[in-house]
Amino acid sequence: MSIPAPQAANRAPVFIALQTSESARAIVEAIVDDNPEANVSEYPAMVKIDAPGRLTIRRESVEARVGRRWDTQELHLSLISLSGNIEESDDEFTLHWGA
Repeated sequence: MSIPAPQAANRAPVFIALQTSESARAIVEAIVDDNPEANVSEYPAMVKIDAPGRLTIRRESVEARVGRRWDTQELHLSLISLSGNIEESDDEFTLHWGA
């Protein structure tokens, strides 16, 4: 018998903070569309996105907004801070806690 995963609201939040810029705007839009539980807080020089338990940035979603090939490593050009364990591939950048 498997144990069901906890509801997202019961999991420790992860976050990512990005510099406010035109290139980061597409990333933020992609995050919000792909992570419906994400909460965006805008500040003068940064945007912070919190999500319960997991947050995924998909290459395909960002590319649809920037209109060109986007490498997930480009995220680091706007990155200020983050919390959570990181899983990276050519297609996704995910923050999460635990398994």
